[in-house]
Amino acid sequence: MKAPAIIIVLLFGSLLVYTTRDFPSWGDPAAPASMHVSPRYIERTMAETSVPNMVTAVLADYRGYDTLFETIVIFSAGVACLFLLRIFRRTEPESRMYRHLPTGITLRIAKGAAPPRESAEFERIDLMWVPYDLVVKTTCRLIVPFSQLFALYVIAHGHHSPGGGFQGGVILGASIILYAISHNMRASLAWIDERLAVLLCGLGVFIYAGTGAICILLGSNYLDYGALSALLGVDTVAARSHGILMVEIGVGITVMAVMVHLYYSLASAGRHDEGL
Repeated sequence: MKAPAIIIVLLFGSLLVYTTRDFPSWGDPAAPASMHVSPRYIERTMAETSVPNMVTAVLADYRGYDTLFETIVIFSAGVACLFLLRIFRRTEPESRMYRHLPTGITLRIAKGAAPPRESAEFERIDLMWVPYDLVVKTTCRLIVPFSQLFALYVIAHGHHSPGGGFQGGVILGASIILYAISHNMRASLAWIDERLAVLLCGLGVFIYAGTGAICILLGSNYLDYGALSALLGVDTVAARSHGILMVEIGVGITVMAVMVHLYYSLASAGRHDEGL
């Protein structure tokens, strides 16, 4: 089937390249989007939404349906990877490895032997042994809180400066993955385990969709944030700005949780016990 597949790809690729001749030139001021859509957003975004970042206003307000379904796509991808990659059958490893923290000596305990008792002197490490590096571990512990604080700033100020739920969610997820890489997956799972990650995946979508449902309950259209003015005690323009913030929080939670869950599944080969 390789030859027919290559022929089909070449035919459709050639068709797509040929149709680009009908596209307007890059940056053409006479393009349909520049003549109709762009001026509308440029002239009225600030007055209608009180949001200086027109990109965020377009994504989360003017075309909020599109961004909602983008968030649902991310959630669906996370659920699909859960069923495809996750191995729910638990198998005990043939051996386990521990590090004696005061001396740095590594112990391999065979299956059936008694492991060291839980104490401050022994630390379980992955079978894919990685040399202990105090500098890397301590530095990452210092970086993670600041990364998470910056991620929250990006989400909270995404409608006033460059950023938003997608960008902040990626930074927040990357900080958790950094913690797992610098320490171990078990330490990260003790912080955000699989159940919490799956719950957060759905919670983000629920926040986004629920914001639109609240607008309907208040007598307006779905995702028409102006209706939130009666609930928030502000005018309709400020309510649209607050509504954008609410849905951006939902997007950030979903993106972060899906990233973390994908890392758990890929790094541990679906077992969620240990991995890099």
